[in-house]
Amino acid sequence: MTDRIALGLAGLVLAALALDWAMGWGVSLYLARKFLDLIHLVAIWR
Repeated sequence: MTDRIALGLAGLVLAALALDWAMGWGVSLYLARKFLDLIHLVAIWR
């Protein structure tokens, strides 16, 4: 992955988070909770 692609992806992620915050959708909170569930599931396997 080149620096240009990484910066483009980072920009898209930041734009999506800003849009989520501005519109008050709460999608990022939902994804954060699901990510924590995944971390707990993987930690059990360890």
